Amino acid sequence: MKPHIPQPSDEARQSSQQLCQRIRQEIIAHDNWMPFSRFMELALYHPEFGYYTGGSHKIGSSGDFITAPTLSPLFAQTLARQLNTLLPQTDGNIYEFGAGTGRLAADLLPRLSDGLQNYYIIELSAELAQRQRTWLDRQLNPELNEKVIHLSALPNTFDGIILGNEVLDAIPVERMRYQAGAFRQVGVGVEDKQFIQTTKPLLSQTLMQAAQAYLPAIEGYTSELHPAQYAFISTLSQKLARGAMIWIDYGFDAQQYYHPQRNDGTLIGHYRHHTIHDPFFHIGLTDLTAHVNFTDIAQAATDAELDFIGYTTQAHFLLNLGITDLLAATGDVGSTAYLREAAAVQKLLNQHEMGELFKVIAFGKHINVDWQGFQFGDISHKL
Repeated sequence: MKPHIPQPSDEARQSSQQLCQRIRQEIIAHDNWMPFSRFMELALYHPEFGYYTGGSHKIGSSGDFITAPTLSPLFAQTLARQLNTLLPQTDGNIYEFGAGTGRLAADLLPRLSDGLQNYYIIELSAELAQRQRTWLDRQLNPELNEKVIHLSALPNTFDGIILGNEVLDAIPVERMRYQAGAFRQVGVGVEDKQFIQTTKPLLSQTLMQAAQAYLPAIEGYTSELHPAQYAFISTLSQKLARGAMIWIDYGFDAQQYYHPQRNDGTLIGHYRHHTIHDPFFHIGLTDLTAHVNFTDIAQAATDAELDFIGYTTQAHFLLNLGITDLLAATGDVGSTAYLREAAAVQKLLNQHEMGELFKVIAFGKHINVDWQGFQFGDISHKL
């Protein structure tokens, strides 16, 4: 029996149709072909109708997906233990990318040391930025709230800790396919007014080198490359004067990512807590995402001369930082509060939930601290 997928409202459907029309016009204007990365960029970030930049409610039980910060405040409280060891060696700033509802910031701020000077949220979506401000106004006392500063563009330099939870997976990807003895670029075309995936010869030397380095030469094998992710990490690394970067996301090392049996990549959609395998399903209303190639992330940061700190599973990272101690402090075993948080922690740690698929990777510059989060279970050798 097929699962029941809720239908969008008339307003949402109209928004999606308008976005489709804009995309269709751009495709036709460019000889009926658009790189998949451009399609994904428009689907997620079109100024008026994009998934993240439009006005739909996306995160949480009433949205399209659940994130670790929305599961339990213990996620942020545990992460704060690592951040508090880092802050004193910097100017005391935290820079959070893609802050979602603002939940992570709201849960982190009360647990951060007095060494915190500013909590910057870098957010491209004006709608999400306003939701974050509203949430933080409700959750924080005025003294803490004054430390929060929203930015819509990158600062010239960073001195502090760059933090991103489920940010990298939302960066548009290129799609490649090995076809008739050569790597070809997958794009989007229009046929009978419908969107289709189609290929053309791969002309970019940079993409060709990446495809040859990562993808197996198996007929029909299709997967993603992440040049925009690499460029993003490279830019941040170059701007980091002192401090650290911590990224938490779902993904694999390159060997796992491009396993011969993973022959259609990792691209998926999220719509109302349903997994969608059609990238053209309710465009602008469905989150499109691809897993992170952590080998590529490590390469980008180390190419920019950052110190590689560690790479481990989310479960090991949280356990190393004592999440079970924090759970024990939530109340008596058997109490409603304890049972609620225990169920959330189970999802954060269980290998069949978020514990193993989600990874944590960190880099540093001009800092020297005990990275307790990577004390046990480091899997850097897999990169």
